[in-house]
Amino acid sequence: MRRAAFELFSHLRKRHSTATFSLLSRDFANTTNLHSLAHPAKAHHKSCAKIRSLLSLDLYLNGFRVIPSQNFSAFVDAESQNVPVPQMSSRQRKIKEKSELEEAFESAESLDDMLKAFKDMEACFDETELGLACLKLGLKLDQEGEDPEKTFSFAQRTLRILDDGDISSSSKLSLPLAMTLQLLGSACFNLKRFNDSLSYLNRANRALSKLEGDSSYSPDHIMPILHAVQFELFNVKTAMGRREEALIHLRKALEIKEKTLEEDSRELGKANRDVAEAYVAILNFKDALPFCLKALEIHKKELGQSSVEVAYDRRLLGVIYTGLEEHEKALEQNQLSQRVLKKWGLSSDLLRAEIDAANMQIALGRYEEAISTLKGVVQQTEKESEDRAMIFISMAKALCNEEKIADAKRCLEISCGILDKKEKSSPQVVAEAFMEISMLYESMNEFVAAISLLKRALSMLEKLPQEQHSVGSVSARIGWLLLLTGKVEQAVPFLEDAAERLKESFGSKHYGVGYVYNNLGAAYLELDRPQSAAQVFAYAKDIMDVSLGPHHADSIEACHNISKAYAAMGSYPIAINFQEKVVEGWEGHGPSARDEYDEAVQVLEELKNKASGSVMESLMKALPLPQSDEISTAKDLECNTPAVER
Repeated sequence: MRRAAFELFSHLRKRHSTATFSLLSRDFANTTNLHSLAHPAKAHHKSCAKIRSLLSLDLYLNGFRVIPSQNFSAFVDAESQNVPVPQMSSRQRKIKEKSELEEAFESAESLDDMLKAFKDMEACFDETELGLACLKLGLKLDQEGEDPEKTFSFAQRTLRILDDGDISSSSKLSLPLAMTLQLLGSACFNLKRFNDSLSYLNRANRALSKLEGDSSYSPDHIMPILHAVQFELFNVKTAMGRREEALIHLRKALEIKEKTLEEDSRELGKANRDVAEAYVAILNFKDALPFCLKALEIHKKELGQSSVEVAYDRRLLGVIYTGLEEHEKALEQNQLSQRVLKKWGLSSDLLRAEIDAANMQIALGRYEEAISTLKGVVQQTEKESEDRAMIFISMAKALCNEEKIADAKRCLEISCGILDKKEKSSPQVVAEAFMEISMLYESMNEFVAAISLLKRALSMLEKLPQEQHSVGSVSARIGWLLLLTGKVEQAVPFLEDAAERLKESFGSKHYGVGYVYNNLGAAYLELDRPQSAAQVFAYAKDIMDVSLGPHHADSIEACHNISKAYAAMGSYPIAINFQEKVVEGWEGHGPSARDEYDEAVQVLEELKNKASGSVMESLMKALPLPQSDEISTAKDLECNTPAVER
């Protein structure tokens, strides 16, 4: 992609004997960066690098560059050859002054020099002639990470000059307009104005889509800008917690790179790893695997087995295999990664890889090995460091599995003591650690401590817009624990909030939403709200069928829950219909689900019996009651009837 930028620059220079396009060749950078896995169970994305240069300027952009007249050109040529020339007119002097100011602006390398040159230009140029200069300054500010407010100000000024309010037309201003909208989106992202950022980026995306069908534009002009817009959309939607939607844009960004980069380029390998990490972040390890393997393949071929990029790929691959519960493969990749990290002296990455390895050993049931690994690693950490807190959490996990509960609790107390001091400086890390600690307390049946830590994590995550998916997950767990401990009324608002947040983050058909609806339905049943329960159980069943398949155990259980809800309403025919599907479902699992099948058959028989009893009761209620005189007559007949007859 960098080569394409320089080729475009050369083409523009040939077409125009001007310095207008000199800034095109500077600091073109790709939009991917290295990522590190700061937590053993989750990959973390950093925001992408900003687009650094004007890659696809319209060749016929009017208003910024003042093209010298023929007379002025002749004057310049004559002056350079020391030939006597006539006195310049005022118009020629003004043209020369503008040309010199423009040359000074474009030859400026530092931001301060550019700003100074621009200030001189403002006194001489009309506002309509400053559009491109404002755009260049805005891009330079964005590139250097300067004040986003100032970046936004220059971008807005550019927009006022370029925007004719009609992006449906293929005007000559469309491409710089799209670049300006992308810059506005980037600035708003840095200002945490995510809704505004999304609006600008969507508009840029629509403008570029129009231009893709315009034969007057080469794909080389459009693709770099389109890639930047897709990557920014990924970042913004990730920051808003809309991770499933964000992934669509990251995949599109990868597709653009596949079209524009060489097949085995290092940058393409990193782009594949970006996608794998994004899938890991939403715990979709199955879809993450092929992208990580592709990244590893490219980096091995291009850089060799012992490169740092290969080590990062293998470490991520270990996390993915752990998520897929292929722990032996995970440990193998982790050990290969450690060798390279040790060779290159990357102590921080190596430390985290060793913690990963201990967690993999715990998953394999090798608790003593894990404890030995962690004891060796803890000596390498500072006393109050976050890494030390993570090590004690893993140590507690191993001890808990060995049923050494007192020792495990002591490790968790040490970890919490460290994390308490990091709450303000590293709220995301602390919140994630509290979530993991709460799970360990939960496994010890220490539900009060588990709920307390989750509520602390929730209060921290709610302040981080990019962690709204985590807010949903934590709310779901709090609701489930409250339900488990009989605090049903307290559980309902947490579960309702979790369902809405998770739908926004992962989509309405994500299996996690289905599990929340199952728990919410159980809470409604406990509160004697069977109609509400039946409704959310039906949502859960629909989600499970789509995400897991109708024959999955959880889908069958959701069907059983619907049956329970209708039975609670006294709608036995509907309840029987759903329970019959439960019986069929478990029967399809064969001998491995014999106990579940027998239990389902027993519940079905009970429902049929209740249905029969309900019918008899309904019939009895429907029959007319005998009148009082009829009752008296019947008694008289009974008294006067001979005993033999009776």
